[in-house]
Amino acid sequence: MIKVVLPELGEGITKATVSYWFAKDGERVKEKDDLVELTTDKATFNLPSPCTGVISEIMYSEGDTVEVGQILAIINEE
Repeated sequence: MIKVVLPELGEGITKATVSYWFAKDGERVKEKDDLVELTTDKATFNLPSPCTGVISEIMYSEGDTVEVGQILAIINEE
């Protein structure tokens, strides 16, 4: 089980908004494929999947604000 965490974003940025999930609960993802699009007050970026596996749980919906260090999703690694 891999916990996908919102990483440090630098320069005093402490949170991001979930813009779009590229996969849904129960879907298979591949390592390095785009997993989620996030927006801060300075930029929009895609966070890649850290592993290949199946998403067992997405913790935040599109439009939700997430703080650095919070778990975005859990992936059951293959």
